[in-house]
Amino acid sequence: MSNTATDVYLFKKALKELKNKKGKGTELISLYIPAGKRLSDVGQYLREELSQSSNIKSKTTRKNVQSAIEVILQRLKLLKEPLEKGVIIFAGMIPRGGPGTEKMETYVLEPPEPIKTFVYRCDSQFYTEPLEDFIQEKDIYGIILIDRNEATIALVKGKNIQILKRLTSGVPGKFKAGGQSARRLERLIDDAANQFMIRVGEYANEEFLPLFQEKKLSGILVGGPGNTKNEFVNKDYLHHELKKKVIDTFDLCYTEEFGVRELLDKASGLLRDLDLMKEKEVVQRFFKELIKEDGGLAAYGEKEVMRYLQMGAVDTLIVTDNINMSRITIKCNNCDYTEEINVKNDELPKVEESLKTKTCPKCGGMLYIDNTEDIIEYLAKLCDESGADLKIVSTDTEEGNQIYKAFKGIAAILRYKV
Repeated sequence: MSNTATDVYLFKKALKELKNKKGKGTELISLYIPAGKRLSDVGQYLREELSQSSNIKSKTTRKNVQSAIEVILQRLKLLKEPLEKGVIIFAGMIPRGGPGTEKMETYVLEPPEPIKTFVYRCDSQFYTEPLEDFIQEKDIYGIILIDRNEATIALVKGKNIQILKRLTSGVPGKFKAGGQSARRLERLIDDAANQFMIRVGEYANEEFLPLFQEKKLSGILVGGPGNTKNEFVNKDYLHHELKKKVIDTFDLCYTEEFGVRELLDKASGLLRDLDLMKEKEVVQRFFKELIKEDGGLAAYGEKEVMRYLQMGAVDTLIVTDNINMSRITIKCNNCDYTEEINVKNDELPKVEESLKTKTCPKCGGMLYIDNTEDIIEYLAKLCDESGADLKIVSTDTEEGNQIYKAFKGIAAILRYKV
């Protein structure tokens, strides 16, 4: 199982938490350091900001801003150069309740993709907008734009378009001539067009097959004016495995970069639906098993699913993105007693409180919470160990919502009947 789904989920969770943090005044600092930027330069910049901050009128705000800058300067010393992707640091005094309950909070995030621009912001909230781009789904699509004269082969990942190859055919236009010479010319033109399409197919195979083999290619979109694109797709110019990845063909006016943008515009609804389709397919597979007479290979109920996971019997684990639970480890401060349980996040304070009145069933010692881990992170590890596939589904879809409401956000398709 690739950890990307879990990484994206955890990144989204951290982002949500950061967005909810509010400072008392404009005293929360957000710092985005681009890949390759020298930390000594950043340190110099922050020291200048520190001396500038002495002009802040409010004594409390001044003190809090200076504390945040000093905390960040300390953090910079712990970083190792060069920064391959850059780094994001948030720091500031966050109120826990009324006045006087502020506490310094610091977050250091490694971005999923390289940061391109340096940002220093001081505000009443953390500046999280650039993080939104990182969590957009970034499936990779191959693009082939073709007509008789030219072709473009490109890759699209999120909002980034990468032109891989531009080809021109040298196929002459139609001639107005009569008799045999016209037919001969027509044949020559068709042959030249065929040779051109073979060339385009070879380049597309060369670029897209490695991505297909690494399971990174989500699909191929083919576009262009006229009928050439249909001919290209219907005949065997593309490798047979890539041919299966062709999602659709599109009528376009252009075959260069502008054409790629035109194609993405026309395909946007289709691509969005494709992501949802993948989620729908796995949930529908679960429901198909569920309605079989003996319950098929469907499993649900938190305790059941956890048991099957630990046995290695789960093929696909389905978890909704709003499950909002943690796996906690309770330990005794006297003997080796350990217990692990799943708890709803909003019930964590109650559990902590109740442990004060409970004692260890083995020796009567005091119990305490030793570790708290996000449930999806914990489940991802179990899936890794047993080779199960983890699908984190959105409750924005009808199917995801059904899993959440009927099965409390956790269900599984088994490998075999237990």
